[in-house]
Amino acid sequence: MRDVISTEQAPQAIGPYSQAIRTASFVFTSGQVAIDPVTQKVVPGDAAAQTDRVLKNLAAILDTAGSSLEKVVRCTVFLKNMGDFAAMNEVYGRYFTEAPPARSTVEVARLPKDVLVEIDAIALA
Repeated sequence: MRDVISTEQAPQAIGPYSQAIRTASFVFTSGQVAIDPVTQKVVPGDAAAQTDRVLKNLAAILDTAGSSLEKVVRCTVFLKNMGDFAAMNEVYGRYFTEAPPARSTVEVARLPKDVLVEIDAIALA
């Protein structure tokens, strides 16, 4: 089983990739950035505001796939500046309150659309 997941409640793919792929056991999301799905524009604000939008986008994709943030087992967080770690982490902690998933956080030189944060996830299907 390999199902392509797509929802209008998250930014549309802007290249040859899917918002997520669901297998029999897992949902693998593509990296999500702080794009408002209605306007398809980057949300204004700092890393905290962008992290909030990213996690809302991930939640919408996972919901469409029949999963949820509560079923996430692994995330990768990409930050434009590791100085934004505390702001990102505070918002991230509001979404993952109990038994948070395994996570890596790395600083990268540049992200799509010059956003500050990108997050991808693997969740139980």
